[in-house]
Amino acid sequence: MSTEAPTVQSSIAEVWYLKDIQFGTGEIKKQCKIITQNFNGPCSFIAICNILILRGDITIMPPDRKNVSYEFLSQLVAEYLLTSGPDVDVSAALSVLPYTQKGMDLNPVFTSPFRFNPSGEGKDLELFEHAHMKLVHGWLVDPNSPEAHALTEVQDYDSATILIAEADHLANGQLVVSEDPGMPQAGSSSAGPSGSSANGDAKWTNEQRNKVVDAIAIRQFLETTWSQLTYHGLFTLSSILEPGSLVPLFRSSHLSVLYKSTAEEDSNGPALYNLVTDQAFLNEPSVVWEKLDDIDLGSSTFVDSDFRKSSPAGGDVAGQTPQAAYVAALEAENVNDLVLAQQLQQEEDEMARRRREAYLKAKVRKDAAILAQQERGQKIKSKMSKGVKGLKKSDCVIM
Repeated sequence: MSTEAPTVQSSIAEVWYLKDIQFGTGEIKKQCKIITQNFNGPCSFIAICNILILRGDITIMPPDRKNVSYEFLSQLVAEYLLTSGPDVDVSAALSVLPYTQKGMDLNPVFTSPFRFNPSGEGKDLELFEHAHMKLVHGWLVDPNSPEAHALTEVQDYDSATILIAEADHLANGQLVVSEDPGMPQAGSSSAGPSGSSANGDAKWTNEQRNKVVDAIAIRQFLETTWSQLTYHGLFTLSSILEPGSLVPLFRSSHLSVLYKSTAEEDSNGPALYNLVTDQAFLNEPSVVWEKLDDIDLGSSTFVDSDFRKSSPAGGDVAGQTPQAAYVAALEAENVNDLVLAQQLQQEEDEMARRRREAYLKAKVRKDAAILAQQERGQKIKSKMSKGVKGLKKSDCVIM
Protein backbone atom coordinates (compact mmCIF):
# COMPACT_ATOMS: atom_id res chain seq x y z
CA MET A 1 0.00 0.00 0.00
CA SER A 2 1.35 3.43 -0.97
CA THR A 3 2.15 6.00 1.72
CA GLU A 4 2.80 8.85 -0.70
CA ALA A 5 -0.71 10.38 -0.71
CA PRO A 6 -1.09 10.68 3.10
CA THR A 7 2.32 12.34 3.23
CA VAL A 8 1.27 14.93 0.65
CA GLN A 9 -2.07 15.57 2.37
CA SER A 10 -0.30 16.06 5.68
CA SER A 11 2.14 18.47 4.06
CA ILE A 12 -0.70 20.55 2.58
CA ALA A 13 -2.39 20.80 5.99
CA GLU A 14 0.83 22.11 7.52
CA VAL A 15 1.81 24.69 4.88
CA TRP A 16 0.57 28.29 5.17
CA TYR A 17 0.93 31.33 2.95
CA LEU A 18 2.75 34.48 4.09
CA LYS A 19 1.48 38.05 3.88
CA ASP A 20 3.63 41.19 3.95
CA ILE A 21 2.53 43.92 6.36
CA GLN A 22 4.10 46.87 8.13
CA PHE A 23 4.14 47.07 11.90
CA GLY A 24 5.66 49.48 14.37
CA THR A 25 5.07 52.56 16.49
CA GLY A 26 4.75 55.90 14.69
CA GLU A 27 7.13 56.31 11.76
CA ILE A 28 9.30 53.42 12.92
CA LYS A 29 7.60 50.67 10.98
CA LYS A 30 9.20 47.46 9.80
CA GLN A 31 8.25 45.02 7.09
CA CYS A 32 6.95 41.74 8.51
CA LYS A 33 5.76 38.47 7.04
CA ILE A 34 2.77 37.24 9.00
CA ILE A 35 1.31 33.75 8.68
CA THR A 36 -2.18 33.38 7.23
CA GLN A 37 -4.39 30.38 7.82
CA ASN A 38 -7.31 28.53 6.34
CA PHE A 39 -10.23 26.98 8.24
CA ASN A 40 -8.16 24.01 9.39
CA GLY A 41 -5.04 25.87 10.50
CA PRO A 42 -3.83 25.38 14.09
CA CYS A 43 -4.82 28.85 15.31
CA SER A 44 -2.93 28.63 18.63
CA PHE A 45 0.42 27.83 17.01
CA ILE A 46 -0.07 30.45 14.27
CA ALA A 47 -1.04 33.11 16.84
CA ILE A 48 2.08 32.37 18.89
CA CYS A 49 4.29 32.58 15.80
CA ASN A 50 2.70 35.83 14.60
CA ILE A 51 3.25 37.48 17.99
CA LEU A 52 6.89 36.39 17.95
CA ILE A 53 7.19 37.82 14.42
CA LEU A 54 5.61 41.17 15.36
CA ARG A 55 7.78 41.38 18.49
CA GLY A 56 10.86 40.75 16.35
CA ASP A 57 11.75 37.55 18.22
CA ILE A 58 11.74 35.44 15.06
CA THR A 59 12.18 36.44 11.41
CA ILE A 60 11.08 34.48 8.36
CA MET A 61 13.74 34.35 5.69
CA PRO A 62 14.45 34.73 2.84
CA PRO A 63 12.52 37.96 2.12
CA ASP A 64 10.86 36.49 -0.99
CA ARG A 65 9.56 33.39 0.79
CA LYS A 66 5.89 32.72 -0.05
CA ASN A 67 4.87 29.99 2.41
CA VAL A 68 6.04 28.11 5.48
CA SER A 69 5.56 24.67 6.98
CA TYR A 70 4.98 23.57 10.53
CA GLU A 71 8.46 22.03 10.63
CA PHE A 72 10.05 25.32 9.54
CA LEU A 73 8.15 27.39 12.11
CA SER A 74 8.59 24.93 14.97
CA GLN A 75 12.35 25.09 14.45
CA LEU A 76 12.25 28.92 14.65
CA VAL A 77 10.16 28.76 17.83
CA ALA A 78 12.47 26.15 19.36
CA GLU A 79 15.52 28.33 18.62
CA TYR A 80 13.77 31.30 20.22
CA LEU A 81 12.97 29.29 23.35
CA LEU A 82 16.59 28.16 23.59
CA THR A 83 17.85 31.74 23.59
CA SER A 84 14.98 33.63 25.26
CA GLY A 85 16.34 33.47 28.79
CA PRO A 86 17.69 31.27 31.57
CA ASP A 87 14.32 31.03 33.30
CA VAL A 88 12.77 29.02 30.45
CA ASP A 89 12.44 25.26 30.88
CA VAL A 90 13.28 24.46 27.26
CA SER A 91 12.61 20.73 27.46
CA ALA A 92 9.16 21.36 28.95
CA ALA A 93 8.40 24.02 26.34
CA LEU A 94 9.43 21.79 23.45
CA SER A 95 7.34 18.93 24.82
CA VAL A 96 4.25 21.17 24.66
CA LEU A 97 4.90 22.40 21.11
CA PRO A 98 3.39 19.35 19.32
CA TYR A 99 0.08 19.92 21.15
CA THR A 100 -0.42 23.09 19.09
CA GLN A 101 -0.82 21.13 15.84
CA LYS A 102 -4.32 19.94 16.77
CA GLY A 103 -5.48 22.98 18.71
CA MET A 104 -5.48 23.65 22.42
CA ASP A 105 -8.00 22.77 25.12
CA LEU A 106 -8.56 26.06 26.97
CA ASN A 107 -10.92 26.57 29.91
CA PRO A 108 -11.61 30.28 30.58
CA VAL A 109 -12.65 31.58 33.99
CA PHE A 110 -15.65 33.94 33.77
CA THR A 111 -14.38 36.40 36.39
CA SER A 112 -10.85 37.18 35.19
CA PRO A 113 -9.48 37.99 31.70
CA PHE A 114 -6.14 36.37 32.58
CA ARG A 115 -7.37 33.15 34.18
CA PHE A 116 -7.72 29.79 32.45
CA ASN A 117 -8.15 26.75 34.65
CA PRO A 118 -6.18 23.68 33.55
CA SER A 119 -8.06 21.33 31.25
CA GLY A 120 -6.81 17.77 30.83
CA GLU A 121 -3.12 17.61 31.71
CA GLY A 122 -2.85 21.38 31.76
CA LYS A 123 0.05 21.47 29.29
CA ASP A 124 -1.74 23.87 26.94
CA LEU A 125 -1.05 26.89 29.15
CA GLU A 126 2.65 26.25 29.64
CA LEU A 127 3.80 27.25 26.16
CA PHE A 128 2.45 30.79 26.55
CA GLU A 129 4.40 31.18 29.78
CA HIS A 130 7.61 29.89 28.16
CA ALA A 131 7.12 32.32 25.25
CA HIS A 132 6.51 35.23 27.67
CA MET A 133 2.94 35.78 26.48
CA LYS A 134 -0.11 36.66 28.57
CA LEU A 135 -3.09 34.69 27.28
CA VAL A 136 -6.34 36.68 27.66
CA HIS A 137 -10.07 36.36 27.00
CA GLY A 138 -13.11 38.63 27.23
CA TRP A 139 -15.76 36.04 28.16
CA LEU A 140 -16.46 37.80 31.45
CA VAL A 141 -19.63 38.08 33.48
CA ASP A 142 -20.71 41.49 34.71
CA PRO A 143 -20.52 41.32 38.53
CA ASN A 144 -23.80 43.28 38.74
CA SER A 145 -25.74 40.90 36.49
CA PRO A 146 -28.31 38.35 37.80
CA GLU A 147 -26.19 35.39 36.67
CA ALA A 148 -22.99 36.65 38.30
CA HIS A 149 -23.43 34.59 41.49
CA ALA A 150 -23.97 31.30 39.64
CA LEU A 151 -21.03 31.89 37.29
CA THR A 152 -18.77 32.93 40.15
CA GLU A 153 -19.60 29.66 41.89
CA VAL A 154 -18.81 27.41 38.92
CA GLN A 155 -15.86 29.65 37.89
CA ASP A 156 -15.02 28.22 34.46
CA TYR A 157 -16.61 26.92 31.28
CA ASP A 158 -15.94 23.21 31.91
CA SER A 159 -17.57 23.36 35.34
CA ALA A 160 -20.52 25.30 33.90
CA THR A 161 -21.24 22.61 31.30
CA ILE A 162 -20.99 19.90 33.96
CA LEU A 163 -23.51 21.74 36.15
CA ILE A 164 -25.92 22.12 33.23
CA ALA A 165 -25.61 18.40 32.46
CA GLU A 166 -26.34 17.47 36.08
CA ALA A 167 -29.35 19.80 36.20
CA ASP A 168 -30.57 18.45 32.87
CA HIS A 169 -30.43 14.94 34.35
CA LEU A 170 -32.58 16.12 37.28
CA ALA A 171 -35.05 17.58 34.80
CA ASN A 172 -35.18 14.36 32.79
CA GLY A 173 -33.43 15.87 29.80
CA GLN A 174 -35.76 18.85 29.35
CA LEU A 175 -33.45 21.62 30.56
CA VAL A 176 -31.19 21.69 27.51
CA VAL A 177 -33.44 20.59 24.66
CA SER A 178 -36.56 22.68 25.26
CA GLU A 179 -38.08 25.82 26.71
CA ASP A 180 -40.96 23.96 28.33
CA PRO A 181 -43.29 26.42 30.13
CA GLY A 182 -43.53 23.85 32.90
CA MET A 183 -39.81 24.01 33.52
CA PRO A 184 -38.67 26.20 36.39
CA GLN A 185 -37.12 29.50 35.31
CA ALA A 186 -34.65 31.64 37.19
CA GLY A 187 -36.47 33.21 40.14
CA SER A 188 -39.41 30.83 39.87
CA SER A 189 -40.86 29.18 42.95
CA SER A 190 -42.36 26.23 41.11
CA ALA A 191 -39.26 24.15 41.74
CA GLY A 192 -39.11 24.63 45.47
CA PRO A 193 -38.68 21.91 48.07
CA SER A 194 -42.25 20.80 47.63
CA GLY A 195 -42.15 21.19 43.84
CA SER A 196 -41.70 18.27 41.51
CA SER A 197 -39.37 17.60 38.65
CA ALA A 198 -40.51 17.50 35.03
CA ASN A 199 -41.98 14.01 35.30
CA GLY A 200 -44.07 14.97 38.32
CA ASP A 201 -42.79 12.04 40.42
CA ALA A 202 -39.50 12.75 42.21
CA LYS A 203 -39.27 15.65 44.66
CA TRP A 204 -36.39 18.15 44.49
CA THR A 205 -34.38 19.10 47.52
CA ASN A 206 -33.30 22.69 48.13
CA GLU A 207 -29.85 21.82 46.79
CA GLN A 208 -31.30 20.29 43.62
CA ARG A 209 -33.65 23.22 43.07
CA ASN A 210 -30.77 25.72 43.43
CA LYS A 211 -28.70 23.66 41.02
CA VAL A 212 -31.45 23.80 38.37
CA VAL A 213 -32.02 27.54 38.87
CA ASP A 214 -28.27 28.22 38.59
CA ALA A 215 -28.04 25.99 35.52
CA ILE A 216 -30.84 27.94 33.80
CA ALA A 217 -29.07 31.24 34.50
CA ILE A 218 -25.73 29.86 33.26
CA ARG A 219 -27.29 28.36 30.15
CA GLN A 220 -28.88 31.72 29.37
CA PHE A 221 -25.48 33.41 29.73
CA LEU A 222 -23.76 30.89 27.44
CA GLU A 223 -26.47 31.20 24.78
CA THR A 224 -26.44 35.01 24.75
CA THR A 225 -22.63 35.21 24.72
CA TRP A 226 -22.07 32.68 21.92
CA SER A 227 -19.19 34.76 20.53
CA GLN A 228 -17.40 34.20 23.87
CA LEU A 229 -17.00 37.95 24.34
CA THR A 230 -19.13 40.26 26.51
CA TYR A 231 -19.33 44.04 26.72
CA HIS A 232 -17.99 43.82 30.25
CA GLY A 233 -15.11 41.71 28.95
CA LEU A 234 -14.43 44.10 26.07
CA PHE A 235 -14.36 47.06 28.45
CA THR A 236 -12.10 45.17 30.87
CA LEU A 237 -9.59 44.27 28.14
CA SER A 238 -9.55 47.84 26.87
CA SER A 239 -8.92 49.12 30.41
CA ILE A 240 -6.20 46.74 31.60
CA LEU A 241 -4.06 46.29 28.47
CA GLU A 242 -1.27 48.80 28.02
CA PRO A 243 -0.91 50.57 24.64
CA GLY A 244 1.49 48.59 22.46
CA SER A 245 0.48 45.27 24.04
CA LEU A 246 0.51 42.13 21.88
CA VAL A 247 -1.37 39.20 23.43
CA PRO A 248 -3.05 35.99 22.27
CA LEU A 249 -6.85 36.34 22.58
CA PHE A 250 -9.21 33.41 23.11
CA ARG A 251 -12.55 34.05 21.42
CA SER A 252 -15.11 31.89 19.60
CA SER A 253 -13.02 28.77 20.30
CA HIS A 254 -10.25 30.43 18.32
CA LEU A 255 -6.94 32.07 19.17
CA SER A 256 -6.01 35.35 17.52
CA VAL A 257 -3.47 38.15 17.98
CA LEU A 258 -4.87 41.10 19.96
CA TYR A 259 -3.08 44.45 19.82
CA LYS A 260 -3.76 47.70 21.64
CA SER A 261 -2.61 50.59 19.48
CA THR A 262 -0.74 53.60 20.78
CA ALA A 263 -1.74 57.26 20.57
CA GLU A 264 1.21 57.92 18.24
CA GLU A 265 0.13 55.43 15.57
CA ASP A 266 -3.66 55.63 15.89
CA SER A 267 -5.21 59.02 15.19
CA ASN A 268 -8.41 57.98 16.95
CA GLY A 269 -6.57 57.06 20.14
CA PRO A 270 -5.57 53.67 21.58
CA ALA A 271 -7.99 50.90 20.62
CA LEU A 272 -8.15 47.12 20.43
CA TYR A 273 -7.46 45.35 17.14
CA ASN A 274 -7.32 41.73 15.97
CA LEU A 275 -4.66 40.75 13.44
CA VAL A 276 -6.42 39.55 10.25
CA THR A 277 -4.87 36.21 9.35
CA ASP A 278 -7.66 34.71 7.26
CA GLN A 279 -6.20 33.43 4.00
CA ALA A 280 -9.15 34.97 2.12
CA PHE A 281 -7.46 38.37 2.63
CA LEU A 282 -4.02 37.20 1.51
CA ASN A 283 -4.03 39.50 -1.53
CA GLU A 284 -5.68 42.44 0.23
CA PRO A 285 -2.75 44.57 1.49
CA SER A 286 -5.07 47.17 3.04
CA VAL A 287 -6.75 44.59 5.30
CA VAL A 288 -4.37 44.12 8.22
CA TRP A 289 -6.33 44.68 11.45
CA GLU A 290 -9.94 44.21 12.54
CA LYS A 291 -11.12 46.79 15.05
CA LEU A 292 -12.56 45.12 18.13
CA ASP A 293 -15.20 47.58 19.27
CA ASP A 294 -18.25 45.30 19.42
CA ILE A 295 -19.00 41.77 20.57
CA ASP A 296 -20.89 40.97 17.35
CA LEU A 297 -18.67 39.09 14.88
CA GLY A 298 -20.51 40.62 11.93
CA SER A 299 -19.84 44.27 12.73
CA SER A 300 -16.12 44.36 11.99
CA THR A 301 -14.22 47.36 10.67
CA PHE A 302 -11.03 46.53 8.79
CA VAL A 303 -8.04 48.89 8.81
CA ASP A 304 -4.60 48.94 7.21
CA SER A 305 -1.13 49.05 8.76
CA ASP A 306 -1.66 52.74 9.64
CA PHE A 307 -5.02 51.96 11.29
CA ARG A 308 -6.93 53.77 8.58
CA LYS A 309 -10.14 52.25 7.22
CA SER A 310 -9.19 49.76 4.52
CA SER A 311 -10.30 49.75 0.90
CA PRO A 312 -10.18 46.13 -0.29
CA ALA A 313 -9.40 45.88 -3.99
CA GLY A 314 -11.69 42.86 -4.26
CA GLY A 315 -14.57 44.54 -2.45
CA ASP A 316 -16.92 47.36 -3.39
CA VAL A 317 -14.25 49.08 -5.49
CA ALA A 318 -14.33 46.21 -7.97
CA GLY A 319 -18.12 45.95 -7.89
CA GLN A 320 -18.12 43.03 -5.46
CA THR A 321 -19.42 42.79 -1.96
CA PRO A 322 -16.92 41.65 0.68
CA GLN A 323 -18.86 38.39 0.95
CA ALA A 324 -18.55 37.74 -2.80
CA ALA A 325 -14.86 38.59 -2.69
CA TYR A 326 -14.47 36.18 0.20
CA VAL A 327 -16.13 33.34 -1.74
CA ALA A 328 -13.97 34.09 -4.77
CA ALA A 329 -10.86 34.01 -2.59
CA LEU A 330 -11.89 30.62 -1.21
CA GLU A 331 -12.28 29.28 -4.75
CA ALA A 332 -8.83 30.63 -5.59
CA GLU A 333 -7.53 28.95 -2.47
CA ASN A 334 -8.73 25.58 -3.75
CA VAL A 335 -6.80 26.16 -6.99
CA ASN A 336 -3.72 27.17 -5.01
CA ASP A 337 -4.04 24.04 -2.90
CA LEU A 338 -4.15 21.91 -6.06
CA VAL A 339 -1.02 23.58 -7.44
CA LEU A 340 0.68 23.19 -4.07
CA ALA A 341 -0.34 19.52 -3.92
CA GLN A 342 1.14 18.92 -7.36
CA GLN A 343 4.33 20.69 -6.35
CA LEU A 344 4.60 18.68 -3.15
CA GLN A 345 3.86 15.47 -5.04
CA GLN A 346 6.69 16.25 -7.46
CA GLU A 347 9.02 16.89 -4.54
CA GLU A 348 7.96 13.62 -2.92
CA ASP A 349 8.49 11.75 -6.21
CA GLU A 350 11.94 13.30 -6.61
CA MET A 351 12.88 12.35 -3.05
CA ALA A 352 11.59 8.81 -3.61
CA ARG A 353 13.64 8.56 -6.83
CA ARG A 354 16.79 9.70 -5.04
CA ARG A 355 16.18 7.27 -2.19
CA ARG A 356 15.69 4.47 -4.76
CA GLU A 357 18.91 5.38 -6.56
CA ALA A 358 20.84 5.49 -3.30
CA TYR A 359 19.36 2.12 -2.32
CA LEU A 360 20.31 0.53 -5.65
CA LYS A 361 23.86 1.90 -5.49
CA ALA A 362 24.29 0.62 -1.97
CA LYS A 363 22.85 -2.76 -2.98
CA VAL A 364 25.25 -3.03 -5.95
CA ARG A 365 28.22 -2.26 -3.69
CA LYS A 366 27.00 -4.75 -1.12
CA ASP A 367 26.39 -7.50 -3.72
CA ALA A 368 29.84 -6.87 -5.25
CA ALA A 369 31.45 -7.14 -1.83
CA ILE A 370 29.61 -10.39 -1.10
CA LEU A 371 30.57 -11.82 -4.52
CA ALA A 372 34.24 -10.87 -4.02
CA GLN A 373 34.19 -12.46 -0.58
CA GLN A 374 32.67 -15.65 -2.01
CA GLU A 375 35.32 -15.78 -4.75
CA ARG A 376 38.10 -15.39 -2.19
CA GLY A 377 36.57 -18.16 -0.15
CA GLN A 378 36.41 -20.48 -3.15
CA LYS A 379 40.08 -19.80 -3.94
CA ILE A 380 41.11 -20.54 -0.37
CA LYS A 381 39.12 -23.78 -0.34
CA SER A 382 40.64 -24.79 -3.68
CA LYS A 383 44.20 -24.20 -2.44
CA MET A 384 43.53 -26.10 0.78
CA SER A 385 42.05 -29.01 -1.19
CA LYS A 386 45.12 -29.23 -3.46
CA GLY A 387 47.44 -29.04 -0.47
CA VAL A 388 45.76 -31.96 1.29
CA LYS A 389 45.81 -34.13 -1.83
CA GLY A 390 49.60 -33.56 -2.30
CA LEU A 391 50.50 -34.74 1.18
CA LYS A 392 52.41 -38.05 1.61
CA LYS A 393 51.42 -40.62 4.17
CA SER A 394 54.48 -39.84 6.24
CA ASP A 395 53.67 -36.12 6.30
CA CYS A 396 52.27 -34.81 9.59
CA VAL A 397 49.28 -32.59 9.39
CA ILE A 398 48.78 -30.49 12.54
CA MET A 399 45.11 -29.77 13.10
